[in-house]
Amino acid sequence: MSHYYSEEQTVASNENIIGFNMGNHNLKLTTDAGVFSKGGVDFGSNLLVKTFLEDAGPKRVLDVGCGYGTMGLMVAKHHPEALIHMVDVNERALGLAERNALSNDIRNVKIYKSDGLNEVTEKFDTVLTNPPIRAGKEVVHRILEDSLKALDESGALYVVIQKKQGMPSAKKKMENDFGNVTVLKKDKGYYILKSVKG
Repeated sequence: MSHYYSEEQTVASNENIIGFNMGNHNLKLTTDAGVFSKGGVDFGSNLLVKTFLEDAGPKRVLDVGCGYGTMGLMVAKHHPEALIHMVDVNERALGLAERNALSNDIRNVKIYKSDGLNEVTEKFDTVLTNPPIRAGKEVVHRILEDSLKALDESGALYVVIQKKQGMPSAKKKMENDFGNVTVLKKDKGYYILKSVKG
């Protein structure tokens, strides 16, 4: 069994093209076997991007666990003046994200390999993540903790997580690390959490 939270994918390639529409922006995205939510944009990522775009005007954004590019590319499309860094450990997903950026004529992105935030060296105004729940609580909490270090003062972390998949412990972790956490939105069991670096 191949898992999307691994570097190399052994499952046979089976590419598919999906649409992702938000506001007046429409993306055509190529997906594949061995990447997260290959059949279409998942509800959580959609909700996180929509909530974030309503909440903030970004300058430097980091998308952790970018997959084939859903969140980072849509934010980049809405904010061509911003620079979006997109990282993932999954090499197949990164290849798709790069192709999807090119095919949608999105140039304000920087896409590279990183296990969580291990290879991230710059500072950001915003970190967005739909964390890899199936990778386990330790991995998810490491992403939350490392996000604090990657943010400038007054920068914000936005997370989407389902209540049944660890939202209470993630919320507590964010509260402990940042000293604050806000529930921006709740929908169908999904929570959008936001913490600001003080």
